[in-house]
Amino acid sequence: MNKIEKAITFFNQGHNCAQAVLKAYGTQYGLDEDLAFKISSSLGGGLARSGNTCGAVTGALMVIGLRYRDLDVEDQESKELAYEAGENFIEQFRSVNGTIKCKELLNCDISTLEGREKANMNNVFEDLCPKFVKSAAEILEPILNK
Repeated sequence: MNKIEKAITFFNQGHNCAQAVLKAYGTQYGLDEDLAFKISSSLGGGLARSGNTCGAVTGALMVIGLRYRDLDVEDQESKELAYEAGENFIEQFRSVNGTIKCKELLNCDISTLEGREKANMNNVFEDLCPKFVKSAAEILEPILNK
């Protein structure tokens, strides 16, 4: 199973979109799967169900940080590489999906109980979210391999 399939499988097993992406890719940079699961647990639903930045995007940005950023705070080159890779990811995700905002991607405001009920009734978490996890992973792959 490749990492794109792994991310989708994690999501379908009940992980949020950020957990699915970070857990699928973080291990190749030394991040333990359990720790990846825990640290990204409040990032689903567009940052703690606020409907803001899609969790698949935030998960991917964390992976980009793992890949490009050095631990030396003085290392400006790796800092710039991480920013450039992150900007590139966001630009591509927005180009493919129209936005990076969860509530716009899902066409409902899941920050409210009514919005979450609408999302559940319309199966958006089952029908749309895996698409965005897959999209994030497909965009992430070549960025990580540079």
